[in-house]
Amino acid sequence: MLSKDEALSRANAAIAAARSAGADAADVAIVADRSTDVSVRLGELEDVSSSEGVDVALRVFCGQRSASISSSELAPASFAALAERAVAMAREAPEDPWAGLAPADRLLHGAPPELDLDDRGSASPEQLRDRAAVAENAARAVAGVTNSEGGSASASATVVALATSHGFAAAYRTSGYSVSASVLAGEEGRMQRDSAYHSVRHQAMLDDAGTIGRQAGERAVAKRDPVKVASGAMPIVFDPRVANSLVAHLLGAVAGPGIARKTSFLREHLGHRILPPGVAVLDDPHRPHGLRSRPFDGEGLPVSPTAIVEDGVLKTWLLDSASARQLGLEPTGHAARGGGVSASNVHLAGGHVPPGTLIEDIATGIYVTGLIGSGVNGTTGDYSRGATGFLIENGAITRPVAEITVAGNLIEMFAGMTPANDLEFRYGINAPTLRIDGMTVAGD
Repeated sequence: MLSKDEALSRANAAIAAARSAGADAADVAIVADRSTDVSVRLGELEDVSSSEGVDVALRVFCGQRSASISSSELAPASFAALAERAVAMAREAPEDPWAGLAPADRLLHGAPPELDLDDRGSASPEQLRDRAAVAENAARAVAGVTNSEGGSASASATVVALATSHGFAAAYRTSGYSVSASVLAGEEGRMQRDSAYHSVRHQAMLDDAGTIGRQAGERAVAKRDPVKVASGAMPIVFDPRVANSLVAHLLGAVAGPGIARKTSFLREHLGHRILPPGVAVLDDPHRPHGLRSRPFDGEGLPVSPTAIVEDGVLKTWLLDSASARQLGLEPTGHAARGGGVSASNVHLAGGHVPPGTLIEDIATGIYVTGLIGSGVNGTTGDYSRGATGFLIENGAITRPVAEITVAGNLIEMFAGMTPANDLEFRYGINAPTLRIDGMTVAGD
């Protein structure tokens, strides 16, 4: 796999090729990665896969016309041919008044911040096999588990290099490790499936594989023999492993390209309260060893912690240079490689009560642990998704439920949510347990 210096050298060569081919400006992202994945099922080795590759994504500008092209070739002759094709494509593209590189005076200068994203460790296929086997065996050992979809473990390393024709060039390296298990419980025709996993940057921080496996088994067994639920309006409580999906919908709604196109249900809400008082949504690209930490954005701009929502008030859009120009604003350091925008490590904060307190006054409700499908209208905020979970009866989580749909509108859901105080940082997007009253449940 390429080193950081090698990736930077190739990136600069690609920029030089683009300028030689006639591009007025260009940027290039080179991503080199190496990974090993091992899976076991029913105690037997099922698959071992190892991959190593590189992706070169070149974007060129000819005046206000642009084109993007990608390749996996690194030879100088390949760069020349790639650049010539990209420039020819750009010259045939329609003009875009918002196209262009990020402002030169906004680029990151100096060394990128060190974020401890790479532990320089390794894991052999044998170690990964043993890790996967421990996870699956622990899951299958849970009483009531009747079948398995397997255990898996992986290890990876990635180098990211970015260079632009107006003076930016930097690279960073990350490592990654994961372990998971997925099993079934119940009798034929009535089986229920569930899983557990953990992903980290540093191998030493990975949860014990046996703990992950037991969690998967216990989750599957708890879902056996789901009951029917009558349709109606009732409180919904989202478990943290699905509550973060609501934050993801919010991030999609504040993405600059959608705001510029006027296709977001939050397009008129900047500066307005969209969450309850005291609740915040925070983006922290500098979190040490964070799953989505990064020292610069996809255009070479510096990144910094950002309050997307503060005290319930929407404070900013997520802007790349193109959407910022279209909106008459400044880019926010949220450009994604290859176009568009992306946030980094995001979490919802501001909960002050234990999860049990959220539930104790609910006579009839649903505790949602799984969501199915993607029934969200980004323009209107209408929300409708299949769900699994448990009944809440007289303030207690009781029987499992399945084959239901929960529905509402995200504007109303955001305004009416109550977060608990059980926030943990396990994913790229994190949220505590969330309660939302008055959602519609379609059941029996």
